[in-house]
Order: sequence, then C-alpha cells, then structure tokens
Amino acid sequence: MGILEELPPPLLALRAEAKEGRDPTCADETLGFILELCVQNSFERILEIGTSVGLTACAMLSVCGARYTGIELDVERAALARENLIRFAFSDRATLLEGDAGKILPRLEGEFDLIFLDGPKVQYPKYLPDCRRLLKRGGYLLSDDVLLYGWVRGEPPKKRKMLVEHIREYLSALESDPVFETKIYEYGEGLAVSRKL
Repeated sequence: MGILEELPPPLLALRAEAKEGRDPTCADETLGFILELCVQNSFERILEIGTSVGLTACAMLSVCGARYTGIELDVERAALARENLIRFAFSDRATLLEGDAGKILPRLEGEFDLIFLDGPKVQYPKYLPDCRRLLKRGGYLLSDDVLLYGWVRGEPPKKRKMLVEHIREYLSALESDPVFETKIYEYGEGLAVSRKL
C-alpha cells in the first residue's frame, strides 16, 4: 500500500477534486516523496510557502507530529485552508499566516526541518536567502514546479520567457550554493530537493 493511500479518504477525495479545478494540488508523486521524507525524518517544524487550500499541509501533518507554519497570499484560499485544518483536526499544530511571503519570511524566526516552496515561481529567487536562513542544518528545502512543462530545460513560449528566466536564475543559485546539496527530480513539473549541509 502506497503512503498516499494511507491518507484519510476525505482528504484523498479533496485532492481528486482539486486536480479537476483551477488550483490543482501538488502531483501525487511529489506528495508521495514529501510524505516519505516526513516519515523517515520525524520533522518537528515544517514551513510551506504557498499553502493554497491546505491539502498538502493536512497530508504532511497526518503522517508526522510536526508543527506547521503556512503562508498564503490569497484570502479565499487561506480561509479554505483554515477550514481544512480544522476539519482534519490539525489546527492545534498549525499556524497560517496571510499575506505576501516576501514580507512575512524576513520576520520569521527559529529553524525549520522542512521548507516546501510552492508559491509564485517568479519570487523563488527573492525567497531563497530567507529559506537558507530559516532551514535547520540537515533540513530539506523542497522547491516545486522548477521544470515547468519542460520549458526550463528547453524553449519556453514567448509569454513565459520571463517566468522561466526567474526559475533558471533560482536553480542556478541553488545548485551553486555551497550550503546546499541539490538534486532535481522529474516528479510532477519538477521538484528540487536541497539538503542543507
């Protein structure tokens, strides 16, 4: 039985629904990787940048005893995330911060064992210094959608060139940073897995 199948059936149903909507949740193989990481490492503190409606948060909290901090800019999504955290009985272990991650991250303190970066891709380079600062030594920074339909390693459509340039800049900074050991996996639209040395 795969780790995803062990999640509460109502959560799996919400994920299936989200995949059909305008705001899809992270890919099954991406989430499976994250959950395995959570189980193997017994994380104590998790930070997610781009909580959306909280489905990934609920999945992570269902497999480990960590405390969770999420950042979400969209007011409607944040409200749904709060509802989901209450529905699955995780609100006592979760803090949801509403607003621009670029303004919230510099104010955060302490260290996180896992940071899941799944916010606006164009902002990834801007978020990196705070992610580096907030990540515990030996912890993981997971950056989602870094290959973006194959455009990042290929030729993007004209309308997407600027976005792709930002992701390329981010990956270049990540892979050349001596603080991180980074591997890029083909899960979903690409997942960069960076361990802080």
